[in-house]
Amino acid sequence: MVLSPSEWRFSCSIVKQVNTTLRPDGVTGFQPVGLAWYCARTKPKHEHIAAANLRRNLGLEVFNPRLRSERATFRGVIKRVTECLFPCYLFVRCALAERLDQVRHTSGISSLVNFGGRIPEVPEPVIQELRACFGTEESLDMDTCPGPGDGVTLTSGAFFGMQAVVLRAWPAKRRVEILLEILGRPTPMEVDCNLLTLERRSVAEFVPVLAAPCLA
Repeated sequence: MVLSPSEWRFSCSIVKQVNTTLRPDGVTGFQPVGLAWYCARTKPKHEHIAAANLRRNLGLEVFNPRLRSERATFRGVIKRVTECLFPCYLFVRCALAERLDQVRHTSGISSLVNFGGRIPEVPEPVIQELRACFGTEESLDMDTCPGPGDGVTLTSGAFFGMQAVVLRAWPAKRRVEILLEILGRPTPMEVDCNLLTLERRSVAEFVPVLAAPCLA
């Protein structure tokens, strides 16, 4: 799942500057007192590995939100897909003064997000809002059945590879009516959702906090 530019700007705005500075030698200056949430950058496709290591080896609280969906391949095969909400990023709660080096050197972690050498703190309300969407399993099922106005591509049959627009939807039946151009003429057609691939939707439709105004 790719974040839209506005959603990515939000993900950058959920952090606020705190008095924590990394000197060139990697040693920290003034540190905040107590536990706080921070954003860690992981190696590509290593979010789950980094999260497991932070929990198991350091005993830290980690939040790694994921999206689950079903997708039809171009051969019509339905696959269950799990993707990170923020690819290559996760949230970790710790006392930075005590845990900085341990977190930075955890397998799967690339670095802690910093701006000009300053490590930002993620506001607790942001984490709580995200957790309210994802629950205890840190995952959210996305409804991939197209809705009116969605663009789709057919993945099977005589019209394989052709693009269409959804006119009506019956989610309970997992069927939709699409408008397909055949021989230059727009033609409505009812099809099964499993025969379609859906163009990427905004993640904010499923995680409302991502559509919120930037935090001060």
